[in-house]
Amino acid sequence: MSDHYFSRNPNSETRPQQFEFFLRGKSFKFETDAGVFSKSEVDFGSRLLIETFEWPEIEGPVLDAGCGYGPIGISIAFEQPERMIHMIDINDRALALARENAKRNGVDNVRIYESDRLQSVSEKGFAAVLTNPPIRAGKQVVFDILQTGFAKLLKGGELWVVIQKKQGAPSAIKEIERLAGSCEVAAKAKGYFILRAKK
Repeated sequence: MSDHYFSRNPNSETRPQQFEFFLRGKSFKFETDAGVFSKSEVDFGSRLLIETFEWPEIEGPVLDAGCGYGPIGISIAFEQPERMIHMIDINDRALALARENAKRNGVDNVRIYESDRLQSVSEKGFAAVLTNPPIRAGKQVVFDILQTGFAKLLKGGELWVVIQKKQGAPSAIKEIERLAGSCEVAAKAKGYFILRAKK
């Protein structure tokens, strides 16, 4: 398990690489490395979540749960510099990359810190929680992120999740419906679902 992207300290040999990606109408530069999720490009699920996301009507910070090297949190933080974006991950290598990528793209309205799921998140009032959850970590971990993420939303706040149909979208929809009363499929493409629920 030590080489999974959801490990705290990946022991795979470091092999940094850089690329540019166009997200929400802007070009971003990212550095990635071995031992982090989707190291060669911004994965399709994250891109679909980034492009589908709509800002909530309420004020307040936003949480990117499982931020990896930072494409989701950084791309939305750039758009609303007055709003604080919390970015968490368990992977130390990914967090170091996310911090560098935020600087590289001129984004400073972010708080990037280590958290196993949401255990280290003390903020209780988020306007939105976005997650591309670590499916390979198992259903229990994914559902814990959904449950604790929803619990930390302000009233009127929104949970945004990307998940593949074949990797558990139907059960995730049921769990979100249990938490929120309803779950909207905000977008579908290539087997990926963007799920949205309001508190």
